[in-house]
Amino acid sequence: MKSGKSQRPAFQWKGVKFFALVVTAFVVLFTINSEKGMAALMKSLSIIEILVPIFAVVIFLMAVIGYFTQGKSKLENLARQRGVKGWLWALFIGLLSHGPMYAWYPMLDSLRKQGLRDGYITTFFYARAVKLPLLPLMVDYFGLLFTVVLTLYIIIGSLVQGWLVERLETISSGSRSAS
Repeated sequence: MKSGKSQRPAFQWKGVKFFALVVTAFVVLFTINSEKGMAALMKSLSIIEILVPIFAVVIFLMAVIGYFTQGKSKLENLARQRGVKGWLWALFIGLLSHGPMYAWYPMLDSLRKQGLRDGYITTFFYARAVKLPLLPLMVDYFGLLFTVVLTLYIIIGSLVQGWLVERLETISSGSRSAS
C-alpha cells in the first residue's frame, strides 16, 4: 500500500554503456597504436577543458532561470498585462522558456482563450530562438560581438513580429467589420 507521498524512482546511472564503449575504444586504440591513442586522449582532454567552464556557466544560468521563474504563473499573469509591460513580459518569458515547443501549445491555447493577445504569443515564440544556456558556447565559437548583435536582432525581431501580428489583426478585423 502506498502512502500519500509520491515515491521518487531510484537513481540510475545514465550513459554507462556509452562510457564503457568509449573506454573500450581508447584501450583498443592504445593497444593497436599507442602514439595515436595518446594523441586522441590529449585532444579529448583539451576539448573537455574548454567545455567544463561553459557547462558550469550553463548550469548556473539554468539554476538562476529556474529560481526566478515559474513559467506557467508568469504566462497566466501575461494574459492580464497590457502596453509596454505586456510586451516586455512576453519577451522576457520567451527568452527564459525552454523545452520542446509543442509542450507550450496547450497552455498558450488556454491562455489565448482567457485573453492573451496573439502579438504576445508571437513575441514569446520568436524570443524562444535565444537559448540563454547556450550563449556561452556561442560566444566561444563565434565571438562576443557576433553573439550580442545576433541576440539583439532576435530580440528586436520578436517585438517587431508581435507588433506586426497585432497590426495585421487590426487591419483584418477592420476589413471584416466594413464588409
